[in-house]
Amino acid sequence: MIFTLYGDYIRHYGNVIWIGSLIRFLQEFGHNEQSVRAAVSRMGKQGWLESEKKGNKSYYFLTEQGRKRMDEAAERIYKLESPSWDGNWRLLVYSIPEEKRHLRDELRKELVWSGFGLLANSCWITPNPLEKQVENLIDKYDIGPYVHYFQADYKGKKEQQELIEKCWDLEEINEKYSQFIEKYSQKYIIDKNKIEKGEMSDGKCFVERTMLIHQYRKFLFIDPSLPHELLPEQWLGDSAAALFSDYYRTLAEPATRFFESIFENGNSLTEKDMQHDFLRHPLMSENKTNV
Repeated sequence: MIFTLYGDYIRHYGNVIWIGSLIRFLQEFGHNEQSVRAAVSRMGKQGWLESEKKGNKSYYFLTEQGRKRMDEAAERIYKLESPSWDGNWRLLVYSIPEEKRHLRDELRKELVWSGFGLLANSCWITPNPLEKQVENLIDKYDIGPYVHYFQADYKGKKEQQELIEKCWDLEEINEKYSQFIEKYSQKYIIDKNKIEKGEMSDGKCFVERTMLIHQYRKFLFIDPSLPHELLPEQWLGDSAAALFSDYYRTLAEPATRFFESIFENGNSLTEKDMQHDFLRHPLMSENKTNV
């Protein structure tokens, strides 16, 4: 949830937040002060957050590693349709020595999150240009000598679809999208009517928008964001993205009002500065009249 708040709000408001504001926001979701402080401490130890003191107040901000992760996540969360394909596959092959075997599980998790699929033992593939992400992983884990990265076209006897089926379970992912659409299409209509009639508080809109993002971002861990040329005909990912976008925009203005009423970052950002930065948000810049 803290990642969600940083990704959708805090990074658009100077990337810094007073711990008191963070605690107040998370109380809306049933989390107490102790659990928030414990989570923030863990995120600091994991390299996602740093802190600084101003007087008797503590402020937290994303590290460089955290900002890179948020930028990568945002690019995928807020896309409105599947990317196109240049026809090339990217292959990553590694051979990490036994004394560094603790890095293997971490690397596997990172590769899955970035959208790679396991073709064979220690051989991962993707049709997407993920050179930047690969460079970041190599630097993060200091595994340059053990990793090889290629770009190639497929010359095997199997169809591209068979290659995809070996690496990803698109049927299962499509079913998850179907469940998301079934659940949130009805909620979207109900909440839109409530907002239009003034029957939904700013705080409730903040909670609903944050939970919407929190649920939708889980697709980052299962959907490799394949180009549309490689997807099945009845793919529901784009429909889910459109529903997410419409629902998000409907909740945006009241949710943002609630956020700004509580937010404190200890910097000299004015309300005008914060609004300007937030309007550069991917979904907001698509159609600002909906904000």
